Amino acid sequence: MFVRVRISKTVQRGVANPICSRQIGSFIRSVLCMDPPPSPDDPTPENRFHPWDQSPSPDLRMRAATIRAKAKCPVTNKDINYTCPYSGIPTHHSREAWEQDTDYHDSKRYEILKKVNIYEHDLRSGRQFPEFDFPSQQPQDTLVNFANWDTYLYTRSFYSMDTEFQLAVVTKMLSFPSTIASIVHQYSPYFLKPKGPVSVEGLKSLAALRYTLYPDTRVSSLKDRPMRIFLLNSKSESMLPGFVWKELTYLFPGISFELHFIGPESYYDREKKQYLVSERPIVKRVDDTICFYYHTYDFNVLHEAKDFFPYDPYLDVFFCFHPRMGSGVSTELWEKSVPGLLDSKCGVFVTGYHANDIQKDYDWLVQNYSDDMDILMDIVPNVFGSTKWELNDYNPHEVFQYNQQTFGFRGKRYHAINQDE
Repeated sequence: MFVRVRISKTVQRGVANPICSRQIGSFIRSVLCMDPPPSPDDPTPENRFHPWDQSPSPDLRMRAATIRAKAKCPVTNKDINYTCPYSGIPTHHSREAWEQDTDYHDSKRYEILKKVNIYEHDLRSGRQFPEFDFPSQQPQDTLVNFANWDTYLYTRSFYSMDTEFQLAVVTKMLSFPSTIASIVHQYSPYFLKPKGPVSVEGLKSLAALRYTLYPDTRVSSLKDRPMRIFLLNSKSESMLPGFVWKELTYLFPGISFELHFIGPESYYDREKKQYLVSERPIVKRVDDTICFYYHTYDFNVLHEAKDFFPYDPYLDVFFCFHPRMGSGVSTELWEKSVPGLLDSKCGVFVTGYHANDIQKDYDWLVQNYSDDMDILMDIVPNVFGSTKWELNDYNPHEVFQYNQQTFGFRGKRYHAINQDE
């Protein structure tokens, strides 16, 4: 049974209909090409800032506990017990040590640490992430511009990245496939010397790869097998979802790829929450154009077993994301692996967290293997480095971004022969 309620005209005239008001406001904004009002859920530095000790996220409270348990104060070399009020991250033993750290305050390192804080909280905020709705096939009449992140995302028709938060989460994931594509693509932003960092030998290696990547320009239509991309000492890149790596197939239509993730941390079982070791490669096929292979042994073991033979400079390329060859921690591993890389005669491209990190790798290679290798590309800032700041939990004063620098090398194809006059 329905009851009709009569509302007086005076009340009707005095109360505005909120739905009608919103519709009129939306219509006016669309006619005037005005941006919609910001949503309260939109990320800002204010609503994403929380001290990690009191974070609404259990993950970040755990990271704060890890810093307190493992890291040392740069002033007193004691345990960290004080949270910086500017960054919200534990950084010093006490407030007195925090005040005495002139380098910390003069360099304003807390500003970058604050970005680390708000980026991590944004990822765990539960907001909608429309920026993860990646585009698929690239229109044939539109060229991809590799000049920088802005032109790349625009010409690939990605969701408009209007805030630093959106750009941070997307570039962190896309940095890996976009770095690969930007180096081997025919419209690469890295040019031949003297205008760019690519050497003559580097141009030869890239020309061989591009011969495979662009079948329309080939003299022969013969296709032996998919192109293999070897990702050595894989960690973060092996955990990316398949739709991120699909970016390679959209940038190189008609080409099939095999991505070989190599290393003891290359396969993480999310259900068991641990890295798995397998005698045989773990294979995951995304579709007909891309397939993932996870090899849980180091490259030197697989190379000596001839698991990847024969190598082909036209069909194979190696990428080492943040190998830290010259850091001392991983040097022994790379002493075993680099000779195999040089024997393959295929291009090897390296990235680093920052200029100091990659310079150590470059110097270590030159000091130990200069007679057996050619430099394909000098050290250069990576156009597609991640814009998201990361933190080393064992040293909260060390901040970095993925894939900030890059260079390339290859085993010598022609060795010099001394001849007596």
